[in-house]
Amino acid sequence: MTSSRLLFFLAVLSIVPFFTGCREEPLKINYELGIFPDSVIALEGLNTEHDDYNMDIEAGRIDARLPVVFSSNRQSAGGEFDLTHGLIWYSFGQTTGSFQLESEMAADVFLDRLTSAFNTGGNEFGPLRFFNGRNGLEYMAAASETDEHGLDIVFTSYIPAFTNLPAVEPPVGATLFNSQSDDAYLSLGTTLDTAWFCSDRGGDFDIYMLTRPAGLSLGEWLMSPAATPALVDSINSTWDDKCPFVRGRYMVFASEMQGGMGGFDLYYSVFRNGKWSSPVNMGPGINSAANEYRPVLGIDLKFENFFLIFSSDRSGGKGGYDLYFTGISLP
Repeated sequence: MTSSRLLFFLAVLSIVPFFTGCREEPLKINYELGIFPDSVIALEGLNTEHDDYNMDIEAGRIDARLPVVFSSNRQSAGGEFDLTHGLIWYSFGQTTGSFQLESEMAADVFLDRLTSAFNTGGNEFGPLRFFNGRNGLEYMAAASETDEHGLDIVFTSYIPAFTNLPAVEPPVGATLFNSQSDDAYLSLGTTLDTAWFCSDRGGDFDIYMLTRPAGLSLGEWLMSPAATPALVDSINSTWDDKCPFVRGRYMVFASEMQGGMGGFDLYYSVFRNGKWSSPVNMGPGINSAANEYRPVLGIDLKFENFFLIFSSDRSGGKGGYDLYFTGISLP
């Protein structure tokens, strides 16, 4: 080997340790799955001094960025409720176990169009968005106040917004559920073949169920003549039971039943052996001496527990009803 080549070889050897010594160690993963904290966190970016509640989360969406729709009377300064929208996003550190949650009233041209189609001079409550894999359409339902008989469930369908900015047709009545009383807070099972809602047609508010007959499309079913729904007897009490939301084999809802911690408390039930279990109060970590209302249960497969979004008029908020987020583990 010539002297010049030897010198070059020795120079290369001398810098190899420098580069290998600067190589970053891979981040240590202490948590394979994230954990939603069980503390109750106010969605500060969405709450106002007015009432903000009745949030939905899009069924089937598994994402750390959640466009959300909810009811608020901010535009009327405490008067009628309209649907509005915002954004929630979160992150989890797999090394440190730290959880970050943010929320804001983010601009969204399509959700502006969608919520405007529902808003009337009356109140709009309980939005619910879902995707129908059989026809490739997305839907949104809500309860809208009518002059004839209080709250009716209405809905519309549209091409998924990620394809373009689709037109939104005005909502039509989901006549299947509607009566001369208040009918609201629709929830649908995973296959869209079972529906739950609440109504005061029997006096107090109770939770009811209907099952889709074979051969009917979703739209045909929703617009069928009014049917006689079945009471969910294992859940209903002699007090108001409202706002059912079903995720898989779990139902979460709000109730004034005796034995609670305040006005409306939040409960869950599990579907086992062909029936819903007796309601279980979610406890003092979630419920308060005030009212907790319209819970929705979310899932992210990168986390080991569920998250729950609900509204409450508890002390310490911005005023009226505020929106809150917490983690929850269910049996």
